[in-house]
Amino acid sequence: MTTLLIVNGTVIGSAGPYAADVLVEGEKIAALFAPGRGPADVETIDATGKYVIPGAVDAHTHMELPFGGTFASDTFDTGTRAAAFGGTTTIVDFAVQRTGEVVQDGLAAWHGKAEGNCHVDYAFHMILGGVDDDSLKAMDQLVADEGITSFKLFMAYPGVFYSDDGQILRAMQRARDNGAVIMMHAENGIAIDVLVQQALARGETDPIHHGITRPQALEAEATSRAIRLAEVARDCPLYIVHLSASQALEEVAAARDAGRNVFAETCPQYLYLTLEDQLGAPGFEGAKWVCSTPLRSKHEPHRADLWKGLRSNDLAVVSTDHCPFCFKDQKELGRGDFSKIPNGIGGVEHRVDLVYQGVVDKQLSLARWVETIATTPARMFGLYPRKGVIAPGSDADIVLYDPAGTTRIGVDTHHMNMDHSAWEGYEIAGRVHTVLSRGTVVVDGDGNYHGRKGHGQYLRRGLSDYLL
Repeated sequence: MTTLLIVNGTVIGSAGPYAADVLVEGEKIAALFAPGRGPADVETIDATGKYVIPGAVDAHTHMELPFGGTFASDTFDTGTRAAAFGGTTTIVDFAVQRTGEVVQDGLAAWHGKAEGNCHVDYAFHMILGGVDDDSLKAMDQLVADEGITSFKLFMAYPGVFYSDDGQILRAMQRARDNGAVIMMHAENGIAIDVLVQQALARGETDPIHHGITRPQALEAEATSRAIRLAEVARDCPLYIVHLSASQALEEVAAARDAGRNVFAETCPQYLYLTLEDQLGAPGFEGAKWVCSTPLRSKHEPHRADLWKGLRSNDLAVVSTDHCPFCFKDQKELGRGDFSKIPNGIGGVEHRVDLVYQGVVDKQLSLARWVETIATTPARMFGLYPRKGVIAPGSDADIVLYDPAGTTRIGVDTHHMNMDHSAWEGYEIAGRVHTVLSRGTVVVDGDGNYHGRKGHGQYLRRGLSDYLL
């Protein structure tokens, strides 16, 4: 059994930074000591000048997802390796049941994709593409036997994943009974499809129209409707995914002010990127930033409101919705018709850095940074205290973060399986220095990789810590 002592670092906990040495024995954190009080004659890692934080938990990724006539370009091999480079040591991906398929068959397919291929630990949510008596029974079985305690539904994508209000209500009622969380893609897909067809009929085919035809009002309407359906379902726990806009955030904030079981995440792209600057890039370049929900206008206060929501906890988590597609041969499927551009942005490698930039910019505290990228997603999705905290008994998923370093993001340096970067040229005032996954150094301070495919283990999750 390997024993390591991380010395001279500053641990970031829920109460803020404090000096401590961290003892790792095997795959677990064994103890925390006052500086210099740890055991002698053990291997040490010098964390002088570094923050010692729990390995990040990305609660929203899509490795190898079939979408838009193609597949997300990162496999569980390439995507989890990139995650490790970026300080993310756990992902929660989405297994998929399509309409007419057996839920358990969809789960088995995702186990087949992931098993033996992951560099970091992983778990699954379950997408329900068809809500009927069989899938409702399957929800109970997955919660009880498979450690899958969250189910995603879609108010968007008619004909692909869409569930109507009656189906959503039935799933919420079942989740309220078995303790699961309902995750919701909240956009009014029926109305969006009308706007898309009208735009195409006018000859408006460029990528920017992907955003224009998905206005924030239709995200807010769907968010409000989901909240009210959850209320009817005896306050079913509801988690709004990839929230992008001010009006939708207002709906979440109002529900939380009323004491409801309503939570939401946002993603780095909504904190930094915009409709005009990215989706509106010249020619077809904007296709690189087509995702749903879409990027919002820089002429409205969305980005400022989202940062405020993170500070106030109306937004609980920053995930990535990592769903990468290469520009050549994948994004280009939508050339001449924005509705056929595969939806997704790659970012699993960059979330820790991009949210840390919010600390540098005085948007978040150090403690809140760690909460949004690690502790809260672990607690939200039944992984705490195994994950998300530097504490005795927790997995030794540990990141040494160098606030004096810099990270320049680009296609030439990232490790994701993409031929472009959504963050090309971004420079972050800080960098991931050293990464441990269950006590094993997978990335060293010089950026060398020591991890391996198959190291990552499947995690059976418990219920959310936030249920009322």
